[in-house]
Amino acid sequence: MSTPSIQRPTTTAFFVQAALSFGLSLVALVIGIAKLPVGAWERGFLGLGLVFVVSSAFTLAKCIRDRQEVVEVTNRVDKARIDKLLIEQDVFKPGV
Repeated sequence: MSTPSIQRPTTTAFFVQAALSFGLSLVALVIGIAKLPVGAWERGFLGLGLVFVVSSAFTLAKCIRDRQEVVEVTNRVDKARIDKLLIEQDVFKPGV
């Protein structure tokens, strides 16, 4: 008995939509910061904040994905152990 591989239902259209929405929001925010009627120091501060938020979002997404993969692997290992125990168990053997 083999364990089926886990299929992730991410389609190409969903990936393209996510990438385009991220790119569009990033460009819009950069243009908004550039067009603000403030000095260079304020723009620099907002730009650094933008970089920090984007890098934090990528890090959070990676951590969530890694945690989900660990849970999936743990569940598959537990299922394999249970399958092995069930296969080794002979239900027709006289009681011991």
